[in-house]
Amino acid sequence: MSQLGLNSLTRREFLATTAAVSAMSVLPDPLALRRAPLFRISLAQWSFHRALRSKEFDHLDFAKVARRDFGIEAIEYVNVFFKDKAQDAAYLAEMNRRAAGEGVYQHLIMCDAEGSLGDADPAKRTRAVENHRPWVAAAKTLGCASIRVNAESAGGPEEQQKLTADGLRRLCEAADPFGINVIVENHGGISSHGDWLAGLIRRVNHPRAGTLPDFGNFYEYDRYQGTADLMPFAKAVSAKSHDFDAAGNETTKDYRRLMKIVLDAGFHGWIGIEYEGERLPERDGVRATLRLLETVRTEFEKA
Repeated sequence: MSQLGLNSLTRREFLATTAAVSAMSVLPDPLALRRAPLFRISLAQWSFHRALRSKEFDHLDFAKVARRDFGIEAIEYVNVFFKDKAQDAAYLAEMNRRAAGEGVYQHLIMCDAEGSLGDADPAKRTRAVENHRPWVAAAKTLGCASIRVNAESAGGPEEQQKLTADGLRRLCEAADPFGINVIVENHGGISSHGDWLAGLIRRVNHPRAGTLPDFGNFYEYDRYQGTADLMPFAKAVSAKSHDFDAAGNETTKDYRRLMKIVLDAGFHGWIGIEYEGERLPERDGVRATLRLLETVRTEFEKA
């Protein structure tokens, strides 16, 4: 507005114009008014364990594959695919560079083969805690929220829970200054009993301790009850898949029932695709899982 125009305004007109402009400046961005999705979809690296082991593509290309091939914006690493790189600053920086270049969030690291956090031998249990520490630091460097660990032990259920709680709590205390969660997956043995694993997290009683419910790893324990047992402590969810029918439904588990349990627990975070089937190629299995999760999400959003 010209100086002449401004001078020609009455004081009342000037104040009214200023107020209107001010009101417009605080109006919310229309994009911000869009309802957040019921949950977000990430991609677990284990979905490509055969491709990675056969060198079809490299670990460093995982973010690119997730984003460019599937449009997925968050990834979940498995430590065995960069086992000697936890303390390699240059390598971690390259992971960060590539993920940032693709606009991909590095959500968590699944940690295997680092010793038993519930080992009956106190020295071995301590060593397992120490073995996981570099992965905590790596997760912090990569901007992750969590590391996933295993609840391995021996003996009766009570003894296993007692021993594992000791190792898990010490690891949570070590991870707390880094702001990293330590989450346990139902991953075989007694950890696949939802009630036992939920009891373990209660026993640890640390805010960094949580669960990673996996739809496919309950074995002799009812998967729906197990998911319900673990969801109160869930900091991530693994949507394990194996096979699909012609309509796109997972044939070994009821995804709609499972996702209702997840959502009824108030969880709206990352649901990780983890395809582990044999019939479909890995990429096709990932696509089928993604389509099913998107379909279920749309159904629940419209309900």
